[in-house]
Amino acid sequence: MTLYSQRVGPFWLLGRGLVATALMVTVIPALAQEPVSASKSHGYKPKGGFVSDSQTAVKIAEAVLIPVYGEKQIRSEEPFTAVLKGDVWTIDGTLRCPDGKGGFATDCDGGTAVVKVSKSDGRILFMVHYK
Repeated sequence: MTLYSQRVGPFWLLGRGLVATALMVTVIPALAQEPVSASKSHGYKPKGGFVSDSQTAVKIAEAVLIPVYGEKQIRSEEPFTAVLKGDVWTIDGTLRCPDGKGGFATDCDGGTAVVKVSKSDGRILFMVHYK
């Protein structure tokens, strides 16, 4: 028997049929799927943005500041204020310096942390700690 006659036998045809079936089951459905970027829905997006209030903005700022500047430093700058201008929250710490009488003054030399956060998607746009 020659090699050609072995390929023409019933097992060769069966093998070709299995390959064709495997291609139809795996490749064709994958090609038919719509790409993620072309889909109509990109998930849930709140109308007011992901950072819709000042409390959320402050929590996000604290979450990114503490790993960089330390819990003690960031807690010493509380309370934080968040001001919305356009689509950007600006979060500032409160500067406190000893007043010499056992209390603290806020009108003194030094700096605090400042973070800018996108209202629409929560991205950190800017972060610094002034001195």
